[in-house]
This record gives sequence, structure tokens and C-alpha cells, in this order.
Amino acid sequence: MKERVGECANCHKPIYCLDGFLDGVISENRTLYCFSCKDLADNVTANDDSKEYGS
Repeated sequence: MKERVGECANCHKPIYCLDGFLDGVISENRTLYCFSCKDLADNVTANDDSKEYGS
């Protein structure tokens, strides 16, 4: 089963749930990214963490 769950916050590619598995990643701040943009999600999360801890 293939169900559209949203789109990538960076490239706007549609993201689907495929047989119960998300075809993308959700960052710690609950933003949806495709696998191609996952590194961007990791960088955004790292930047948010540095602001929180004053680094």
C-alpha cells in the first residue's frame, strides 16, 4: 500500500508511507525530509542544538 504523507520541507518532493514504512525522515523538530535531503535535516538539528546550549 502506498499513501502520501506529505512533502519534503527542502525540495518539496512527495513523501509516502510504503507498506507501513516512511519513505523519508522526520527531524527532531518534527520536519519531514526525503532521504536525499536528510543531511540538511541533520544540519538543521545540529544548529538548533547549538543555539539551545549557547555554543
